[in-house]
Amino acid sequence: MRNVTAAELCEWKVISRPYSLLQACLEGWADHLHYGYPNALAEQYIFQSHHRYFHNCTQEHPVYFDPPEDVLLAMIIAPICLIPFLVTLVIWRSKDGKAQP
Repeated sequence: MRNVTAAELCEWKVISRPYSLLQACLEGWADHLHYGYPNALAEQYIFQSHHRYFHNCTQEHPVYFDPPEDVLLAMIIAPICLIPFLVTLVIWRSKDGKAQP
């Protein structure tokens, strides 16, 4: 992480490899010491590294939240109610008996 410049610390493309190496190192030491992973010590180390390296990172993109429950319910129920209607419409049109052009 020390090899990464301060301007690049918030870019995941740059950080992903050192971050994966950190995780692999923590997993390796936990395995070597016969200590389960994830564990409290590794979690504390990760939190400390986040505080040290990523405390100035801000999200450029807005954070999306779940829609209100009534909107979510409408978005779920609408397709469910529409499917039987469309199936009925297809069956009704196919029973017409006229040749389709």
